[in-house]
Amino acid sequence: MPRGGWGRQGFRAFSEGFVRLSAGCGVAKVLRAEGAGRAYGGGVEVHLVPCLKDNYAYLLHRPGSSEAIVVDASEDAPVLAELERLGLTPKAILATHHHVDHVGGNEGVLARYPGVKVFGYRTDRGRIPGQTDFLEDAQEFDAAGISVKALHIPGHTLGAVAYVAEGAAFTGDTLFAAGCGRLFEGTAAQMYESLNIKLGALPDDTRIYCGHEYTVSNLRFAESLEPNNPAIATKLAWAQAARDKGEPTLPSTLREERMTNPFLRVAEKDVVAKVNERLAQDRSPQAVLAAVRAMKDAF
Repeated sequence: MPRGGWGRQGFRAFSEGFVRLSAGCGVAKVLRAEGAGRAYGGGVEVHLVPCLKDNYAYLLHRPGSSEAIVVDASEDAPVLAELERLGLTPKAILATHHHVDHVGGNEGVLARYPGVKVFGYRTDRGRIPGQTDFLEDAQEFDAAGISVKALHIPGHTLGAVAYVAEGAAFTGDTLFAAGCGRLFEGTAAQMYESLNIKLGALPDDTRIYCGHEYTVSNLRFAESLEPNNPAIATKLAWAQAARDKGEPTLPSTLREERMTNPFLRVAEKDVVAKVNERLAQDRSPQAVLAAVRAMKDAF
């Protein structure tokens, strides 16, 4: 542990290049960043809203603005309560995928705020309550004064979407801190492309806001694959300390994920060695990811 311990603002791991700039327990200021072909700059505030057992919904708004975006309204009561507490009015709900623990609050929010737009991928038509906008891959749109880009990232589900805005990516259950979602509808090949090609093309300092508080358990699994990876050990110690204090472990950054997430490290020799017995003739990164996912399912 660095001298002085992990500060309240998170940590900067001294030798591994981690940069965590989350500010406090529930809100993070997202700084200026450039997206490919379009600027995602100017800054927004991101508020984490704990829902259900371990889900997160997110509220985004520009500083000083009362208009907000809701990402993944898992349930209506905590989302509505936080909107009221902050004096915010939702203008859009962004659904990362159709699972009920991510869209179960849509109808309650819409009942309180009629006319709110609900965004989701086009193939989730009929599966996302209240959906009004049916997105294509790489489609860009504006909501609550915030520019957003949708990335189709199948794997966990076939209609999964990440929303990129202001240097942040809201990845639902596709990319977790130190993990990825189960392959309920998609394939390992799709998940590999979504994680390592599509999301992997984002800048290293992209902040990752995912759908669940799974960081500690995911890092324990990652450590079982790479017990000699100091970046994993460092982040696990930090994450456990944060959870012991009741604090969230999000956001992560894409830089941290490249160093600690086994599903972004499927070419690393230690990871491949751990799943070697599960591999047949196909030793591609996609096959390694499938084997690692199978191990995680049983972990």
